[in-house]
Amino acid sequence: MAAQIVTTEDFEEFKKELLGEINQLFDLKLGNVRRWLKSDEVQRMLKVSPGTLQTLRLNGTIPFTKVGGTIFYDLEDINRILTESKQQH
Repeated sequence: MAAQIVTTEDFEEFKKELLGEINQLFDLKLGNVRRWLKSDEVQRMLKVSPGTLQTLRLNGTIPFTKVGGTIFYDLEDINRILTESKQQH
């Protein structure tokens, strides 16, 4: 079994992801689901990189709204895309 080196940056990224997921769970539990999501939230939901999310925007797969320099995604659109992409096994 090969040893793996874990860096401080790895821990920081893990912390961000974990806190984001915990916040999402609390929001769902409390009924505080927001309609508009930012790019980092959508990346976590879809488990994609920033570049992949940009490609999905550019090819029209994911609709978005840009206000100033911030891009927002409608949660309903993201859920629809996930449902349509669901694979039947």
